[in-house]
Amino acid sequence: MENSTEILFVLQGLNETMLSKHTLFILILLGYLFTLLANLTLITTIISEKTLHEPMLVFLCNLCVNGILGSSIFYPKILVDLLSDLSVTSYKPCIGQIFLLYSYTNSEMTTLAMMAYDRYIAICKPLNYHSIVTPQKVMQLLLFNWIVSICQSVVVTALVARLPLCGFNIEKIYCSAWAVVKLSCVDTTLNNIFGYIFIVFNVSLAVLVVISYVPIVRACVRSKKERSKFMQTCLPHIIVLTNNFIALSFDLMYTRYGPTDRLQSLRNFMSLDYLVVPPLLNPLIYGLRLNQIRRRIFNICSQKMHALK
Repeated sequence: MENSTEILFVLQGLNETMLSKHTLFILILLGYLFTLLANLTLITTIISEKTLHEPMLVFLCNLCVNGILGSSIFYPKILVDLLSDLSVTSYKPCIGQIFLLYSYTNSEMTTLAMMAYDRYIAICKPLNYHSIVTPQKVMQLLLFNWIVSICQSVVVTALVARLPLCGFNIEKIYCSAWAVVKLSCVDTTLNNIFGYIFIVFNVSLAVLVVISYVPIVRACVRSKKERSKFMQTCLPHIIVLTNNFIALSFDLMYTRYGPTDRLQSLRNFMSLDYLVVPPLLNPLIYGLRLNQIRRRIFNICSQKMHALK
């Protein structure tokens, strides 16, 4: 197919949904609104209170901003699809969704790695913490995070966009790079190579986080104070990272090597996990576990309640 820009992709992921589309629409709309509310609450709480401008909380704020990006990649499109008889998308919006999807995924994993670095310095080298993790270093890490994420996404998107396509059925609820690559008429070795580089990069980040937690756990075993700090910041971090890594690994491996005619419901769930769960989970578990954020939110709510009386 010479003119790929005229393709209208059919998204087949909703074909085997067990619930009615109207029920799904209401549930997904409520989930999206709650996700936006939770993330925006945490972001505004951290930004508005100078005492919360700590490196870990700045990274958390970035995680929430990225969570809004990730949820907005998925929710609005599926809400439109649920109101339609057929789930379709044209070529350019599909390519745009791929770019945003990889920007979100890369930024999520990199931010989690930066948070692990921050916790390692805070717990294992507390006396040197403020000299190592300076505001300038935090800004440099955040800039690095977004530059690397966007550059990786540009490469992925460019490699997909160069391919002539001979099909239009995408076996997912949304557009992803490999789902489109499989529709190509030509050799996709270059896409395969970069796909493996992407996988190795994210696995390497996960391995670095695990390695950093070995001395953190040792330090926490020896100190009750550090153990409390671990439960407040490190445990939520481990939960989020584990969820992301399992969901991403399953989606990447099954999309590449799994059969396309079976387990559609499981594939839908796992492919949506890292788009739906982290943006919803991050503000909840961090907001509930971190005392300073929880107190600040309760104070704001109390002030607003008094103002209404």
